[in-house]
Amino acid sequence: MSIKKRGDVWHIDIVAPDGSRIRRSTGTADKKQALEYHDRLKVELWETSRINKKPTRLFEEAIILLLKDGQGQSKFYCKQAHAEYFLKIFAGRDLSSITSEEIANSIPTYQLKAKIPIANATKNRYRSTILRAFSLAYKLGWIDNVPYVPKYNEPKVRVRWITKQKASLLISNLNLQWMKDVCFFALSTGARMSEIFTLTWNNVDFVNRVATITNENAKSGKARALLLNQDAIDLLRSLRFKNNSRYVFTRSTNKRLCDIDRRDFKNACSRSGIENFHFHDLRHTWASWHVQAGTPLFTLKELGGWETLEMVKKYAHLNADHMLEFANNVTFTAQSHFDGTKLSVNSERKAI
Repeated sequence: MSIKKRGDVWHIDIVAPDGSRIRRSTGTADKKQALEYHDRLKVELWETSRINKKPTRLFEEAIILLLKDGQGQSKFYCKQAHAEYFLKIFAGRDLSSITSEEIANSIPTYQLKAKIPIANATKNRYRSTILRAFSLAYKLGWIDNVPYVPKYNEPKVRVRWITKQKASLLISNLNLQWMKDVCFFALSTGARMSEIFTLTWNNVDFVNRVATITNENAKSGKARALLLNQDAIDLLRSLRFKNNSRYVFTRSTNKRLCDIDRRDFKNACSRSGIENFHFHDLRHTWASWHVQAGTPLFTLKELGGWETLEMVKKYAHLNADHMLEFANNVTFTAQSHFDGTKLSVNSERKAI
């Protein structure tokens, strides 16, 4: 019999009609259920070889595709956590048997450890992960279609920025010197927190005034150049020989930073009269200053390392001066000897 018990669970060992060997867990400690699974699988293998029926693909196989696809991407650990969560729900299931409703109902609504509601943005991350697994399976012909799961509504994009005067006040009100350096660099380059904390000296080129964000540290998973203005260059030169760490920004212990001092940042915002402001808003502030100075959106996209132009359009309203030239190309009064009143009267006469 090609069925054996390992521990409490029964496993099968079958030779398929094409000669391949299939070994897998039945997922049950009940021998009767294990035998039914064994017999059903043998029938499916025969049908696959004889009548071109699609082989059964398990949910675990789609998860393997997902993890292979996501290797090397930023926040890969999130995909791993999501995969572990969904495996607890769908492990052992035929991929094609999982319905859209089941997937929608499986997305968590509360944090697993603390009973705190999960934001819609986080729910959408879970949704994207599992649908990516199904999408990869579909591309390989394992399933006939990708299940439909509606996206959760997320709040509109939040753009919070401060003036240069407020920014100077914020930095002066920070107590920790390394926090002053980090915030000043963020305002000078628009770099993300993770990009700042992982920046090493061997990736800083003073001659060409550029720092390299490596692919493992970039949000998109693609290396990019971080251009350094004079403010950033002056700051980096002042920090160059202050410590022996390979990282540019460190505490006094020379260890790599993992997070800002949130208490210092919050207190500095309070003393500066700045409300509802987060560290990432320093990047929004940098981008807003650029737009107000006339930097084209496409150029800003490249400077900030955004993937698409849509991501920077949220700043477009901050400078409409470049559109006034075109708005004035078409006017009534500039192209007619009628003034506004006469034009209105003549229009009424023509209508009569």
